[in-house]
Amino acid sequence: MSTLIAAENLGHAYHDEWLFKNLTLGIQPGQRVALVGINGAGKSTLLKLLAERFSPLEGKIVKNKSVKIGFLDQEPSFPDGYSISDFIFSLENKQQQLIKEYEELIEDPNPDEKTLNRLYEELSEHNAWEYEHEIKTILSRMGINHLQQKISTLSGGQKKRLALAKLLIEDPEIYVLDEPTNHLDIDTIEWLEKLLTSGNKTILLVTHDRYFLDNVCNTIVELDRGKIYNYNGNYAYFLEKKSEREAADESTFQKNKNLLKKELEWMRRMPAARTTKSQSRIDAFYDLESKTKQRSDNQSVTLNVKMSRQGNKILELDHIGQSFDDKNIINDFSYTFKRADRIGLAGKNGTGKSTLLNIITGFLTPEKGKVSTGETTVYGYYKQGGLAFNEKERVIDIVKSDAEYIKMADGQTISASQLLTLFLFPPKKQHGMVEKLSGGEKKRLHLMKVLMQNPNFLILDEPTNDLDIDTLNVLEEFLENFPGVLILVSHDRYLLDKMSEQLFIMEGNGDVAIYNGNYSEYRISLETQKEKVAVKTKEVPAQSTAGTTKKLSFKEQKELEDSEVKISELESEIKDLSTSLLTIDSANYLGIQEVSKKIEVLNEELEKVTERWLELSEK
Repeated sequence: MSTLIAAENLGHAYHDEWLFKNLTLGIQPGQRVALVGINGAGKSTLLKLLAERFSPLEGKIVKNKSVKIGFLDQEPSFPDGYSISDFIFSLENKQQQLIKEYEELIEDPNPDEKTLNRLYEELSEHNAWEYEHEIKTILSRMGINHLQQKISTLSGGQKKRLALAKLLIEDPEIYVLDEPTNHLDIDTIEWLEKLLTSGNKTILLVTHDRYFLDNVCNTIVELDRGKIYNYNGNYAYFLEKKSEREAADESTFQKNKNLLKKELEWMRRMPAARTTKSQSRIDAFYDLESKTKQRSDNQSVTLNVKMSRQGNKILELDHIGQSFDDKNIINDFSYTFKRADRIGLAGKNGTGKSTLLNIITGFLTPEKGKVSTGETTVYGYYKQGGLAFNEKERVIDIVKSDAEYIKMADGQTISASQLLTLFLFPPKKQHGMVEKLSGGEKKRLHLMKVLMQNPNFLILDEPTNDLDIDTLNVLEEFLENFPGVLILVSHDRYLLDKMSEQLFIMEGNGDVAIYNGNYSEYRISLETQKEKVAVKTKEVPAQSTAGTTKKLSFKEQKELEDSEVKISELESEIKDLSTSLLTIDSANYLGIQEVSKKIEVLNEELEKVTERWLELSEK
């Protein structure tokens, strides 16, 4: 099978440091690849190189000129002065230009009827009505409604959603996506998962969202210390195989370390003036020394900062209410926070989550009701927007501006430099400028500054954006052991499921519903409620002329029984094929694609059979 795009002997440096050298990677049609690795490993740089945003210092990118790449940047840029409509609709696409003219016209409260009729005819002539519906669906899902709005007036999150909308509308041969779930609510993420897994799309993405990664990708590529490791399978399979590789690396490292020690003794023992020393052995020594130095000694973030003492009274919200521009955001909400509350704050974008957090932390006084905070309550508020760091300031100076020494949970006092080391900032990065940090490293620095305040009431607003999965795993470990109150706002369903025991659900009409359970349990309860409502609407029995309830015919009864057997067979076959995916060699892209396609076809068939089974069951 032909490779759509390949990196050959790629090498690139950033701020005089090599991210990777001699890196080779190929992507086949239909592959959906997740690129994983720690912050600063070079993931975003590799995506940009493959998307041909700039040229590598070494090696080359090989692809057919006709292959179209769609690239979603972490922080997209836009032409000056453009409206949403200017950006979305391509000048070269006749269908899109007709749709643009039509959409702009219907936004006018008094559209010209003659022009409208002409557009109706032209859209029909160019078979553009279905395309118009697809575009409208995508824009609506991304919360884009006013096409004449200037892009310069949009927030960072709106701009990211706009860039993603354009890419989905263009539907390129290769999707290259850098953190596509950032700034999306959970409903939109689940919709995006279905869209990306329909058809035979080829995708390369970086994401911290483990559910999204599992649901979308069939291959995982790890970028670790400048090298590429391929894993054919889901995230759990990747973790299993990575642990096996790291165990082997550890064994090799220990052997190299012991050998280096012996070689170092030999180097020191030999007289400096002696010329008979083996040059090949000297070269081997320096090579071994280099390999051993490159190895990171199982670095991990250790989050064990001290928590301030918490009294009996923590925080009480008493009948609070808030509105903006005559829109009701929070309506008569009361809650008394208890020790060790673990609350997930959920709701679509724009339903008032940030407003509620600002009321809780005292940044906003509510129009109605009363907020009563306990004397010992200490907030730690990790905001979605991050901190505005001085790019020309040294990393260590930013930490020292809060404290030279920090008290840890075990009573030990450590220096700012030692704390930075625990958070994976080695001395070289500590004394470097903030501008040299990656986006994820800046977020990690922000998180560290929040935890330095020793909070006992911790609020994390989208903490997973731009953090690598390794750091997230350690953050989760810290949160599991955090004895204070936790409020978590996140579109990461994995994190919400793992960390929350209760949900505040912003319903969009001012009401805040309280649900006891995590996010997946809440979604299951919603689906159950929908099914009950659907059943109730069909429960009114169809009466025959004799006044008896309509029954299944013999043929329908037989079809119902056959459907049950078919559903069981299809589910079993899908499970077997999914398991077989894990055993296929990662280089066998043709085999991977063939099995993935079979699973997709079987899932479609299962959905149809299940729908018919439900229809017959309800009779």
